[in-house]
Amino acid sequence: MTSRLEALKGKFTQIKRPSRDAVSDTAPVEKTVKEIIANVRTRGDAAVRDYSLAFDKADVTNFEITEEEKQKAVADLDPQTREDTEFAIANVRRFAEAQLKTILPLEIESLPGLHLGHRVIPIEIVGCYVPGGRYSLLSAPIMTLVPAKVAGCDQVIACLPPNAHPAMIAGCQIAGADRIFRVGGAQAIAAMAYGTETIPAVDKIVGPGNAFVNEAKRQVFGQVGIDQLAGPSEIFIVADETGNAATIATDLLAQAEHDVRTRVGLVTTDRKLAEDVLEEVERQLEDLPTAPVAGAAWKDYGEITVVEDEDTMIAYSDYIATEHLQVHTRNPQATAMKLRNYGSLFIGELASVVYSDKCCGTNHTLPTMAAGRYTGGLWVGSYVKIATHQWLDERGVAAVAPAAVRQSASEKLEGHRRAAALRLSPSNWPQLVES
Repeated sequence: MTSRLEALKGKFTQIKRPSRDAVSDTAPVEKTVKEIIANVRTRGDAAVRDYSLAFDKADVTNFEITEEEKQKAVADLDPQTREDTEFAIANVRRFAEAQLKTILPLEIESLPGLHLGHRVIPIEIVGCYVPGGRYSLLSAPIMTLVPAKVAGCDQVIACLPPNAHPAMIAGCQIAGADRIFRVGGAQAIAAMAYGTETIPAVDKIVGPGNAFVNEAKRQVFGQVGIDQLAGPSEIFIVADETGNAATIATDLLAQAEHDVRTRVGLVTTDRKLAEDVLEEVERQLEDLPTAPVAGAAWKDYGEITVVEDEDTMIAYSDYIATEHLQVHTRNPQATAMKLRNYGSLFIGELASVVYSDKCCGTNHTLPTMAAGRYTGGLWVGSYVKIATHQWLDERGVAAVAPAAVRQSASEKLEGHRRAAALRLSPSNWPQLVES
């Protein structure tokens, strides 16, 4: 039990507890993923082909999707689906462009003659993992590919499972992927991290996925950058007595149908609302077509917690640090300002997670498993580096060198001391070496 939770002890009651733990449930995949990565790193395309056959039941001979295949996928896309996809792309692009304008280069003269600054540099090669999963999620490539193109990355590649619907290929193409590969799972992450004969090694990997993809991203981090560990999905709703049980149950189940390991929950100050939501979820599951998935997620990972007051509700929510956090209170804007740990915040009953999941413009690739305590979600800033620089004239050297000389001497770093002192008086370099 953590100190955060200990501070809340006695201030909340769970009327529906999760029967499984999302973190411990991922432990068994670690060894398997380690073997996959090592094999792909050693055998390249041959290993990727073997895993595609074993896991996806797909015998892939050509990993890269050809230009003809991409154009056919786009041409075959249902016209309304294409229109909706382009609507979502436009919204995501518009928001990413606005975000990029807030990330500015910097130049200052900190002291006379001492010039400091930073540049905003796009990452050169980015790999976007596009999950195929249970459904054809056309929003998935939009969220990873569009911000990369807005950021100005030189090359943006996409990997998606070999059995993904052709519409997913079309989505990658319309969203701006430079190259698309039919490879999924942990083997795709390994291929992008280390490169194979066919798939180029990238500088950073982004995108959500299942437990194997998530674990693979964790294991290759360092060799490449990653956005975050994103998945399986999560949603919590904080609500007071003004919350609507039917709306809350609908939103919880909408997210639960993503995956049987989706974590869903309600934190409320009102016990009656909690009990009503519990009944409403069970009622809605009776006629929900995706109940086999959503019901399993609700049974294993669903949670309803009643807290004694708003302060405890805020503290408990910040402890959970959920991926998606909806606010259903009397004054949702005021409540929202008190919350700090979440992936993305949905303020008021009209702001459904589904709108962000699909097309409103904010990114749906978000931190899970309490990572919202230290990071936000994927955004255009994930695709650029803020790299500092400095330059000095004689006045700048005179201002900083004496302190650098003294600090180096006190640390007994003679090489450092000489380098700092040289610039004070370059003509004295022979004497500095001898001293």
